[in-house]
Amino acid sequence: MKRFHRIICFTVALCLLLAATSGCATWNKGAYTPAHSQAGKDVVWLPTPQTLVETMLDMAKVAPSDYVIDLGSGDGRLVISAAKRGATAHGIEYDPRLVAISKRAAAEEGVAARATFEEADLFKSDFSNATVITMFLLPRINVELRPKILDMKPGTRIVSNTFDMEDWRPDQTTTLTLGDARWQTAHLWIVPAKVNGIWQLDNGQIIFVQKFQDVSGTLTNQGKTIKLTGKLDGDKISFTAGNTEYTGTVSGDTISGTYGSDGLWKAAR
Repeated sequence: MKRFHRIICFTVALCLLLAATSGCATWNKGAYTPAHSQAGKDVVWLPTPQTLVETMLDMAKVAPSDYVIDLGSGDGRLVISAAKRGATAHGIEYDPRLVAISKRAAAEEGVAARATFEEADLFKSDFSNATVITMFLLPRINVELRPKILDMKPGTRIVSNTFDMEDWRPDQTTTLTLGDARWQTAHLWIVPAKVNGIWQLDNGQIIFVQKFQDVSGTLTNQGKTIKLTGKLDGDKISFTAGNTEYTGTVSGDTISGTYGSDGLWKAAR
């Protein structure tokens, strides 16, 4: 009897060892574990450290009212982390194996109702209704996506792990200290309203020259023209013309706001 018991124990132990090394156990049959740096359609798969995941979501100020879309969602960790904060989150991933892993993980974490995933090509996907976009893509891909991103609603927050968007400078950059971890930097952009062009005032006009969130140009009022410089923060604009500070809110083809201590201004195009 003891010998039989030892044989059973040895058999169970051997099976467990084989399950860990070769995937022979029936409950592990077909299981898939992604490999670090495995090739994908456009990028290799590299997991973002969880500390940086949380930093990216902090920078974007993700709240329950947000709809977060992760472009190239990998194993789903960013989508799931956003869902844990109460947000609705969605991952777009080309690799069906990673999509399956993500769905299982969301279910295990109890957030499957708020964390969803789809197998899709991000270049053919519509993510225009997101309030937050997260990504860990190469600079050339970021730049390819940039026109679609700039057409999103002003105020949409874009957060990228490590890679930038060339001459569209970030509104904020945070670098962590994670030992010898390679991926430690996150960049944040706020999609700016589009103000480039001529805007009419009651007694003059403003010409804005816009480069992403930066604006320059001239303000002409009662026949006097002065240069201006400023910036956009989503649909909020602020600029200085001469010694006067102007602030305003862009709403389609109108801007209204204040200047100086108590002045009001409005422009239309």
